[in-house]
Amino acid sequence: AASDVYKRQIMKRIIGIGNALIDILSRIESDDLLRQMNLPKGSMQLLDDERYREISATLARMDTQRATGGSACNTMLALAQLGEKPAIIGKVGQDENARFFADNCKTVGIEPYLLTDGQHQTGVASTFISTDGQRTFGTYLGAAALLEADDINPEWLSQYEYLYIEGYLVQNHALLERLLELARRYGMKICLDLASYNIVEADRDFFAHLLEHTHIVFANEDEARAFTGQEPEEALAQLSAYCHVAVVKVGKHGVLAQCDNERVQAPAMEVEQVVDTNAAGDFFAAGFLYAWLQGATLQQCAEAGGITAGHVIQYVGTKMPEAAWQETRLQMQQLLQQ
Repeated sequence: AASDVYKRQIMKRIIGIGNALIDILSRIESDDLLRQMNLPKGSMQLLDDERYREISATLARMDTQRATGGSACNTMLALAQLGEKPAIIGKVGQDENARFFADNCKTVGIEPYLLTDGQHQTGVASTFISTDGQRTFGTYLGAAALLEADDINPEWLSQYEYLYIEGYLVQNHALLERLLELARRYGMKICLDLASYNIVEADRDFFAHLLEHTHIVFANEDEARAFTGQEPEEALAQLSAYCHVAVVKVGKHGVLAQCDNERVQAPAMEVEQVVDTNAAGDFFAAGFLYAWLQGATLQQCAEAGGITAGHVIQYVGTKMPEAAWQETRLQMQQLLQQ
């Protein structure tokens, strides 16, 4: 019994798994460009080699920024900035983007468990930011798409209490079944972000199977509607029937969350200008989970998510300046001391 207590004390808290991507970010003056590239505004579209080359050629003529990306990685990045010591599992190529990804993880305090593939490039998410802050992704998965069930080293997961899964991986059923198996083996709690409404629509039955094993689920209103066919209030009730905690984000109207029979609502943080909604959902999950790991109330967790999301939407991508992180951490500390 004493050894069990000791093991729990040294157990690391959260590890994420997802598509290890590089974000190439560009702000656009008109959504006409999205229509020309056949990218529905606000969606995530997977690109084949030919379309990736076409979109890359367009981006080469534009002002861009580069950052580590992928939904799970964004969440782990924000958790690290808040003071956690998370890890990330993903697959990259053997190229400069892979080195950039690994170096950035280590710099911010994420333990990277990165597999490599010498035949494919590191994946790239070409991210177009409209004038209203909405983001549209053309995603070339590259090596990230080759992450398979057999790649997962059980020892990676055995060290952690929580496994955070990005919904973009759900298309790989064998990988997800392997993760479920290992989570059961090690008594891990699964956190799942539904990722994108079109991904949910395409694989609803498997999402339902996965949710039966999920501890905390995050969805925005479009994803919740794609899964349940309902508006946020009713969608939350349906999702909470599957999971211990269900969260439905409703953009500028804030968030709804339910744990068993407790339901809370929290407003979105007021900001002067929305620059880029890229990673808002990922950062919301980080704030919520950070508070959850501190033993906060459901209301505090919902408000904590709003803090991190509210700060990141004021900047392009996930590169918030240190002053903004200091303010975020201060607000988080004040919230959790209430």
